[in-house]
Amino acid sequence: MVILLATFGVAFVSALIPLVNVEAYLGAVVATVGDANIWALCVVAGVGQMIGKVLWYGAGRRSMELAWVRKKMSAPKRQAQLRLWRARVQGRPLFSGAVLLASAFVGLPPYAVISVLAGQLRMSFTLFCVTGLVGRIARFAVVAFGVAVVPFG
Repeated sequence: MVILLATFGVAFVSALIPLVNVEAYLGAVVATVGDANIWALCVVAGVGQMIGKVLWYGAGRRSMELAWVRKKMSAPKRQAQLRLWRARVQGRPLFSGAVLLASAFVGLPPYAVISVLAGQLRMSFTLFCVTGLVGRIARFAVVAFGVAVVPFG
């Protein structure tokens, strides 16, 4: 239980501070605690990450309230870009979901950046959470099971 709580904490912090690497943490846990339930670790890490990413999503959603963001976005070129991307994602859940899922799983573009953009573009919150959770759990499973099959000494 302590490992699961620690995993949740590390995942949450890593969602907010990119220098904290939850993948390295998961790899170390799996390498040192052989009898750990890997799926439970991956799910807990995914939930911790998504709670942190929801904060980034909210920040993106409210970013237009900030004076310096409004000033930057007042340029016609920036307004046109924002309109273009809103048009691309609104009413296109398959496209939006694919972008969110790919970023959550692969990490390119960085999921923290995509989380902010998803909020700013007013993507569906449910779609953001579901695709993010699935993508993050799958990413962590690849890391954890990858480490589990490597023989250490």
